[in-house]
Amino acid sequence: MRISTTACLCPFLVCLCFLQRCYGASHHVPAKVPSKNQTKLANGETEVHHRPKRGWIWNQFFVLEEHMGPEAQYVGKLHSNSDKGDGSVRYILSGEGAGTIFLIDEVTGDIHATKSLDRERKTHYVLHAQALDRNTEEALEPKSEFIIKVQDINDNAPKFPDGPFVATVPEMSEVGTSVLQVTATDADDPTYGNSARIVYSILQGQPYFSVDPKTGIIRTALADMDREAREHYTVVIQAKDMAGQVGGLSGSTTINITLTDVNDNPPKFPQKNYQLYVPESAQVGKPVGKIKANDEDLGVNADIKYSIINSEGANMFSISTDRDTREGILSLKKPLNYERKKTYTLHIEGMNTHVDPRFSFLGSFKDTATLKITVGDVDEAPVFSMDYYIMDVYENAPSGTEVGAVTARDPDSRNSPVRYFLDRKEDLVQYFRIDESSGVIRTTQPLDREDMAWHNITVMASEVDNPSLLSHIPVTVQVLDVNDNPPEVATDEEVIVCESSRPGQLIQTVTAVDKDDFANGQRFSFALPSQLPVNPNFTLKDNEDSTASIIARRRRFNHLTQELYELPIVVWDSGEPSLSGTSTLTLRVCPCQRHGRARMCQGEAFLSSAGLSTGALIAILVCIVILLAIVVLFITLRRSKKEPLIISEEDIRENVVTYDDEGGGEEDTEAFDIIALRNPAAAEELKFRRDIRPEVRQLCGPPHCRRSPSVELDEVDVHQFIKQRLVEADLDTSVPPYDSLQTYAYEGQGSSTGSISPLDSPGTQSEQDYNYLDDWGPQFQRLAELYGEADSVVMT
Repeated sequence: MRISTTACLCPFLVCLCFLQRCYGASHHVPAKVPSKNQTKLANGETEVHHRPKRGWIWNQFFVLEEHMGPEAQYVGKLHSNSDKGDGSVRYILSGEGAGTIFLIDEVTGDIHATKSLDRERKTHYVLHAQALDRNTEEALEPKSEFIIKVQDINDNAPKFPDGPFVATVPEMSEVGTSVLQVTATDADDPTYGNSARIVYSILQGQPYFSVDPKTGIIRTALADMDREAREHYTVVIQAKDMAGQVGGLSGSTTINITLTDVNDNPPKFPQKNYQLYVPESAQVGKPVGKIKANDEDLGVNADIKYSIINSEGANMFSISTDRDTREGILSLKKPLNYERKKTYTLHIEGMNTHVDPRFSFLGSFKDTATLKITVGDVDEAPVFSMDYYIMDVYENAPSGTEVGAVTARDPDSRNSPVRYFLDRKEDLVQYFRIDESSGVIRTTQPLDREDMAWHNITVMASEVDNPSLLSHIPVTVQVLDVNDNPPEVATDEEVIVCESSRPGQLIQTVTAVDKDDFANGQRFSFALPSQLPVNPNFTLKDNEDSTASIIARRRRFNHLTQELYELPIVVWDSGEPSLSGTSTLTLRVCPCQRHGRARMCQGEAFLSSAGLSTGALIAILVCIVILLAIVVLFITLRRSKKEPLIISEEDIRENVVTYDDEGGGEEDTEAFDIIALRNPAAAEELKFRRDIRPEVRQLCGPPHCRRSPSVELDEVDVHQFIKQRLVEADLDTSVPPYDSLQTYAYEGQGSSTGSISPLDSPGTQSEQDYNYLDDWGPQFQRLAELYGEADSVVMT
């Protein structure tokens, strides 16, 4: 039987009104002493003043949520003491929901809710009530605030906002191991009743898991759950409000639980004995077979390391683990030979690399298996007796000389004959040949060590019964040296002879080269050719250390007199038999720098220091020639454009001709010469030669001559000479028809004592040594040469 909310609330409100009225009446007890609300009249009566009291002393009403009745839900009643029930009081309601959700009867003050309310959206409403005089509209009661609270009912089921869930737990976990905590929420009021009091229970997943009814923590309920037996579990958890009582609302969620792997399973070979066939031709280092142990675990817990635990198998085979397939890969460590050993037995062990000590009680996490390998017989290629051959032969040996021999055999039991031949891809010139039956290698032509000291050839061998099977072997032939090349003087750089060289001075040290190879080192001897006359300029000294020194034999050289000298040198080696060779060195005479330190001509040194190549020098010379051609052309054009000296035939007058020709000073002896004014015949007669020294004429007899007599040129009668030139100028028809000024300058003979210059002195040789002039630098080089020439003339 369901009792409506309105039926329960009305008696409650009626009781409140009754108590209020009783409370007001109980205070109207007369007293002798007038109170502050009483006035004593003159006749001794007391007049009581009644203060109106407020009719709504409560401050809130309640209304049930989710009201679905056909009529408006009664909320409560407002009443004022001023209301006599005659309808003179009007009640007004304002605030949240006034006029829309909540309506008030203006006469009776009854409040009704016209809509269904949801506490989860809004828990309460704040309103204001006021009582007015209907006739005057004056406020009988001040405005009062009250609250209408929406009373909760259990209309919301618990929910899991984060579901469904995914969780993991290690396999073999102990009972009570926490897996996951789930939490449900209820929108109902947790402070009112049990509408939001939730209790958890498990609907699916037993007996493997359990849930705490208060906290929602899911735990393992069964020990030793094995992932290999079952990996995934589905657990359904229910959350019910009203503390789990009958009539409460509930919600559920799903948890997918996966057992994670632990290393609780050792590796196992599917069988204990295996067999494998391997041909003897299998290559070393290449895989020949596979073997695998199974492990039910996952990831690193299933990693297996394979090993061969017996020495017979470990010496011939190796095993490694394929990370992807977890298989053991067998490979050869040494070549197989069917004729020597036909079977091998291998004991192979597979062991986990990551062992969990918690499960050590399960035993050792490894397993063993036996593998029997059968070696298959294969027709093999011939096998040489050595891995490589090194042979030698002397150079210049005649064709057909034996170099060496190679040997190969058939490794098979039938021992087929072997044939040999050379790989012509390497021996293109065919220096060698091989006997196909015996394997003897011979030369086909004389060899030259200086041309090629080593020869690399490849010898191939095949069986007569099966020529397609070939084996190769490298053969290195060294050509031994014999003394068949004469030595030569090394002429890598030019030999420079300084002009200031003195007798006994070292010009240069020379060495020799020989193409031959001497085991104990090269030893050379040097000498000048014996059949030639003694060289007056240079001599050669053998230093007895495979070098020789070129030494000057006379004082001073002049590159103007002779620039190049040739010096033949004979060199002997220390071979058996000893060979000799003659080399001719070219010696260049150059004016060296100070102290003769730089063995290079000054011109060459300049070019070398400038870093100019031959091409650059040619380019510079071409540019200079082009510039000179342009200058000459410009001068020619300028001269052709000069105006004539005589402007017109009638304009005959004296003219001053100016020549812009500037002399070169005292050193210029070519700019102007008075002989040019003479006629050609006289010029040839009176012209002095400039390339020879003027003749010296004694001014006195030998007894009276001084040590340094003066030098006089042929005297010329200048007066007579000028007259002769004047007559020639008057009779010359090629001169211009006007007077011209001709000036003849002549210096006198000077002092009667003659020249005091020591350069023209023909005296005897001075005892003073002028060799120190060589150390004064290139500025005094010419002076040193003049004194050196004077010394040479006196000596001769």
